[in-house]
Amino acid sequence: MMPRQKFWLNDMEAVLAIMVALIILGTINIFSASFVLAETQYHNPYFFLTRQLISLGVGTVALAFTLRIDYHHWRRLIPLVMAFTLVSLVLVLAIGVEVNGSKRWLGLGFMQFQPSEMAKLVSIVMAAAYLGPRIDRGQPINLKNVPAGVFVVMAVLIELQPDMGTMMLVIGIPMLMYVLAGMRTKWVAALAGLAAAAIVFLSFLQPYRLERIKTWYDPWQYQQNQGYQTVQSMSAIGSGGLFGMGLGKGVSKYYYLPEAHTDFAFAIFCQENGYLGAFFVFFLLLALAVYSAKIASRATDGFGRMLAIGVLILIVGQGVANVAMVVGLLPVVGVPLPFISYGGTSLILNMVGIGFLVNVGRYADRQPKTAQLQAESMPPKRRLRLVKK
Repeated sequence: MMPRQKFWLNDMEAVLAIMVALIILGTINIFSASFVLAETQYHNPYFFLTRQLISLGVGTVALAFTLRIDYHHWRRLIPLVMAFTLVSLVLVLAIGVEVNGSKRWLGLGFMQFQPSEMAKLVSIVMAAAYLGPRIDRGQPINLKNVPAGVFVVMAVLIELQPDMGTMMLVIGIPMLMYVLAGMRTKWVAALAGLAAAAIVFLSFLQPYRLERIKTWYDPWQYQQNQGYQTVQSMSAIGSGGLFGMGLGKGVSKYYYLPEAHTDFAFAIFCQENGYLGAFFVFFLLLALAVYSAKIASRATDGFGRMLAIGVLILIVGQGVANVAMVVGLLPVVGVPLPFISYGGTSLILNMVGIGFLVNVGRYADRQPKTAQLQAESMPPKRRLRLVKK
């Protein structure tokens, strides 16, 4: 029988290829969705595209750097990176750039840095560093540890911006990692109760959040005010049909759909590329989840396994949440579609996350070969011969 042909040599190559495909689709869509707004506000139709390409360049360098360093070394940098993230989250409240009533960005001149995006990845690395050794040693997992406290502090600082969507990811992803790592039932029950209470409390804390929940239940009743964005998003998706209106020919970006190039970029993508384009994005996210899970299952230690699982949840989970929001299955929250939505910090850190994932897979593949080479390099054991006198 002929050997079965493969599209790529290994799971890591597949993950990188999927990332590249999503970035290409996202970059094209960002320009198409943003050139009208860019021309009107900045008299430059390439304004947002240029910034995204700068971030892509920075992300490519960061990805290459991450691929070259053994992921185990990042555990030693956790205190430094954690401190930098916490300081950045405090600074953004004091001197951050305010957009639509929220302070989420630090101006760097050539781009804007969003510390809350960094907090997502930092929380995953911290959770993996805590859970990994306990998994390897068979020790119980609970919430009485320093990382869990840091997650809460970061979540509170992000809520003060305010940004409930990102806050829920920063604390929700590592907590899900705790559950998947085998946290005891009583702690899981306590966590579920705290999460439910926190969601209810935070919803009542800001009146507009209750309005969003009411709008989510029936957006058509509020289509002239709070439900306008959701209704326009669903209308854009539906108007694309099976094949779409064609690249650059979508009409919703002409000030019908707010945030057309950021959180609602997927709606413009569907309008111009149709249901077939949307299904292709779904296929890429599903494939990314499958190959990421395969890498996690082959990890040689608990830290690598949980790090890969965390990155999988971060990228694919955000993708599912964003699509659900855009089609009206979830309330409107500030969660971007990875590699498709406009956002420099998000793009860079998602590429770093992919670097972590590929690094875990490479190390797992390297271990058996290293063991084999060590075995072959060892001198043969000499046998003792008994000589009869």
